[in-house]
Amino acid sequence: MVDRLLTIGVYGFTETAFFQQLAEAQVDLFCDLRSRRGMRGKQYAFVNSAYLQEALRQRGIRYLHLKELAPSDAIREAQKIADRRQRISKQQRETLDDAFIERYQRERLATLDLPALIAKLENAHRPCLFCVERLPSACHRSLAAKFLSSHLGVEIQHLLP
Repeated sequence: MVDRLLTIGVYGFTETAFFQQLAEAQVDLFCDLRSRRGMRGKQYAFVNSAYLQEALRQRGIRYLHLKELAPSDAIREAQKIADRRQRISKQQRETLDDAFIERYQRERLATLDLPALIAKLENAHRPCLFCVERLPSACHRSLAAKFLSSHLGVEIQHLLP
């Protein structure tokens, strides 16, 4: 039974610090909310899917890809437009645009098979929702966490670098 819901991004972490945060928070289920599970460049290569899954397995943390919680290309495009309008990069973003939030809630959360998703979390005590953005407020994982925590009746803890 879930006793706390956690979230984590990768920007700002080193590989060592990232896995140390997961261990200290006693994460037992790592939920990848990305549709594309790869990163460009060496700095964050440790969260490329195959490497990440093996690193988690070695640490006794189960891995689960929850693609149904990943924003579609169309939803992501709404945020890209807002970022361009504000002249900021994805890594500089501090909050999500209202258009993104509305579309994500309508197209992902409102259509989610909630009982099936909760069943996937059934044996976890400390699941952690993962995407790349540093700040939860700049990432869809915060929307998914808020939605799930309201249905599970648990607190959210955001792990930050």
